[in-house]
Amino acid sequence: MRFHIITLFPASIEGYIQHSILKRAIADKKISVNFYDPKDFEPNKKLRIDGKPYGGGPGMVMRPEPVISAVKKAIGRRNPSKVCIIMLSPQGKQFTNTDAINFSRKFTDIVILAGRYEGIDARVSKIFKAKHYSIGPFVLAGGELPAMMMTEIIARHIPNVLGNDESLEEERVASRDVFTRPEILVHKKKKYRVPKVLLSGNHKKIDEWRKKN
Repeated sequence: MRFHIITLFPASIEGYIQHSILKRAIADKKISVNFYDPKDFEPNKKLRIDGKPYGGGPGMVMRPEPVISAVKKAIGRRNPSKVCIIMLSPQGKQFTNTDAINFSRKFTDIVILAGRYEGIDARVSKIFKAKHYSIGPFVLAGGELPAMMMTEIIARHIPNVLGNDESLEEERVASRDVFTRPEILVHKKKKYRVPKVLLSGNHKKIDEWRKKN
């Protein structure tokens, strides 16, 4: 799986992917994460990357031409049926774990448009038939955080990225509450114990307890 992130601030994401699961997945060549800064695709360096919105209103809108060039660079000559282009937007469809599973199975390349300011000129989405997604019912300053989240969520479902498929909470009975050693934790003279059922070795009862929790 290849992730292509269109962003004005690649450094804000680069630091995150250099740790933990994503770092290991990149090192093992299970995934790759590439960045495309629209500023690098504007031949006229005197031009701003954004412009005032038609119709008036606050904020600025990212100009279409450099973003289009960045997306074309990301897509290259890849099979269009294996490429998914995502436009991040507060008005987009709520991104879910089911979407992540489907993407991990259907596509080889995910292009994520992480807008800033008032967003990206809508004609970019129309040209590439982008899918509009949101990560929740709120507004952020830019799409970098959602891009990081979607990259990790999708990557988790790529075989062997987690090392052990049982690490996927979706594939096993999981509980909100988890415990490890010590069995008895003493804090301010009060004892906090691990639930006895988790010490029983009875996996049927343990699963029943986890379902209830």
